[in-house]
Amino acid sequence: MKTMFASCAAALLLAAGAPGASAQILIGQSADLSGPVAASVKETILGSQLLIDQVNAQGGIHGEQIEVIRLDDGLDAKRSLENTRILIEDRKVLALLLNRGTPNTIAVIPLLDKYGVALVGPSTGAMALHKPLQKNIFNVRSTYQREAEKAVQHLNTTGIQRIAVVQADDSFGKDAMEGANKGFEKANLKPVVLALADRNKPDFASIVPQLTKANAQAVLWIGSGTAVTDGVKALRAAGSAAQIITLSNNAASGFIKELGSASAGVIVTQVLPYERSFGHPLIKEALALAKARGQNDLSPALLEGFVATKVLVEALRRTGPKPTRAKLIATLNSFQYDIGGGLDVSYSPTDHSGIDYVDLSIVSEGRFKR
Repeated sequence: MKTMFASCAAALLLAAGAPGASAQILIGQSADLSGPVAASVKETILGSQLLIDQVNAQGGIHGEQIEVIRLDDGLDAKRSLENTRILIEDRKVLALLLNRGTPNTIAVIPLLDKYGVALVGPSTGAMALHKPLQKNIFNVRSTYQREAEKAVQHLNTTGIQRIAVVQADDSFGKDAMEGANKGFEKANLKPVVLALADRNKPDFASIVPQLTKANAQAVLWIGSGTAVTDGVKALRAAGSAAQIITLSNNAASGFIKELGSASAGVIVTQVLPYERSFGHPLIKEALALAKARGQNDLSPALLEGFVATKVLVEALRRTGPKPTRAKLIATLNSFQYDIGGGLDVSYSPTDHSGIDYVDLSIVSEGRFKR
């Protein structure tokens, strides 16, 4: 499965690198294709492209083909800003889709507002994208604050009280920590350690001794990609058996692969139904498309890309022929859509929150299980 994810994602990235002559609806995406969360991003892209390819094979949207122009930002907010400027000003994209990262997404809001361009399904659960309302951002997934709160509550219900937190020292980490604090307050607890970590280069030589010295029973690790996997491996190498729990931004097969032998028992929060609930209409739909490409498994990251793209595709259908940026936003501002199995995405001029769903999974035998 891991090899298939990697090879399919690489092929799709190559195929989507430049717009072809037949592409009439151009969508933009700035995301990390080479940095610390590239493995997760490529799975998200794979899920998105499964649906786009199906739509195009069936004649497109009102006879127009969809193409996504993807630019690599390496999870650097400054590069995200420049990429987004290029996509909006130079490439004239109709909308943006699945941009990754909290600081990265926040950085491009002024450009979205200046040009009236919708960003659908940013791959981040930052509360700052929900409240106050961002008029051009249409969230699909739940918030990190809800995930972090549920993570702490779960640990407490299992009898764990000595909970440490490793928090990325950026807007994503601060946002998620607000939710964690709500969980701690409800449990009448405080973290035994709160260790701040550089977003891209955490100092594990300083962080890990704090966790072991505090004899933490569990660690809520608020970070992304290799900033978490390398830390967990360092913690295990130091002899700690603390329960690890992290958020859905790490819900990718690539995350498990990078953890290697340290993956067993790691808990990851999830924002969509279980990808192995084969009777669920959403899972059946995504899996049928995946199998048609020779892939027999889904990942949570793939599913997130698939769902966000379903929302955009449906909005494009409802907008009608020759969509404009303004027409698409008007459609989204009066939008209600069951993406499958009763999971509703709805937007209004005062609410762009999308799905309100959080669950927990545990890594076992190299896959997420619930």
